[in-house]
Parts: sequence; C-alpha cells; structure tokens
Amino acid sequence: MQRRKILLGMTWLCGISPLTVALPSAFAQTPPRILVDRVVARFEAAELGGPAHPRFIFERTLAFEARLEAFAEQQRGVPRPARGYSDRDRRAAIERHVTEEILVHLPVEPPLRPDEVRRRVIAAYVSLEQLVGGRQSLLDAAYAEGMEMEDLNALVERRARASLYLDRMVTPMLNPSDAELREVLRTESTPFRHRRFDDIATPLRQWYVADRLRTALAAFFRSARARIRIIMLHP
Repeated sequence: MQRRKILLGMTWLCGISPLTVALPSAFAQTPPRILVDRVVARFEAAELGGPAHPRFIFERTLAFEARLEAFAEQQRGVPRPARGYSDRDRRAAIERHVTEEILVHLPVEPPLRPDEVRRRVIAAYVSLEQLVGGRQSLLDAAYAEGMEMEDLNALVERRARASLYLDRMVTPMLNPSDAELREVLRTESTPFRHRRFDDIATPLRQWYVADRLRTALAAFFRSARARIRIIMLHP
C-alpha cells in the first residue's frame, strides 16, 4: 500500500496522470492508429502500360480536385453544394485526373524545356487562384482536404504538363489572340460580360484558356475511354 502511494505521488510530480500508470502495458506500447490518407481509385490505361502498371488516386487529392470542379461549375452558374462538391464533381475530377496522368506520360515533340514548364506552372497557379477567388482561398481549399504544399505543387505541375501536351500535340490553346478574346467576350457567356475588354483582358485570357483546356481534356477522355479501366476502391 505504501509503495502504491509513492508511485502515485511520483506520477503527479512528473506531470503524468496516474491513469497512465494503471493502463496495461499492451496499450501503453501500441501507438494509436491514425488514418492519414487512403487510395480511393485505381486506374489502368494502355498509354500507361496497361494492367501491369496501375496508377492510384488518393482520397485527399480527389476531394481537393472535386472542389476545383465545383468552383468551375459555379463560374457557369451552377450553385456550389454546401459540403463543397457533389458526386458529379467527384466523377469529373476522377476523369480529369486520369486524363492528365495519361497526357503527362505521352511523348511531346520537340521535348518540353524546363523554362516552358516553369512558366506554365506559374500560369496554372494563377488560373487556380482566379478559379477559387484568390491565393488564400486556394490555400484554404487545399487545407480543408488535408493537402500539403508538396501535394498542391505536384497537382499543379501535372496540370501544367498536360496542358502543354494538348497545346503542342493536339491544337494550340494556351495563347489566344486579343481578337479571339474580344470575340469570346462579345458572343459567349463568361464571368466578364458587359465589361470593357481593356479592363479584364488578363483574367479573361486566364479564364478562356482554363475553359478550353477543360473541354479538350474531356474530349480526350471520351476518345480514350475504351482503353481506360477505373476501379473505385472506396465509395
């Protein structure tokens, strides 16, 4: 009894709850299991090596990409869901992720230069900031899904390289002329309707390029769908 009192006194002096001492050793030695991330989808494509070389989509990344799809839909007048994105946004995010992953691994002629990739990465970041309403909103959206800066950087570089492939190997779309942009402002539904071209030329260019890329990615996915297999591992 005296020894038990001494042990309890020592635990309080050390700043440790006596409950810790009373726990069985098995609990004390086994650290708690914390779910950091998990694979939610596996996909295969002929361009990526087929079933022998599957690729994976992680839950955090997919949730963030679905948020981006919801923001894009909001620009078209579709209200954003209260929880951040819908099942439709999630499906669109999967298709875009798979398509970009394929495009990144396709050969580009002539090969991309590092400075080209850097410039396009910067432009891709600016485009995402415009999409979500600013840099802080972009970081907040990433933080909401547990994304690290390394995750965000990897996502943006993948988008940049995929867009460079489409621009060089499919059809030019990253550098529209002023005449083309003026026609878009006059005839299409954009977030900049009824505003002077000189006042919104830069954000209009960013919006238009992002919209053309989204259309081109969707078209590529449809054309390659027969060669792609997507397996959902978690609902």
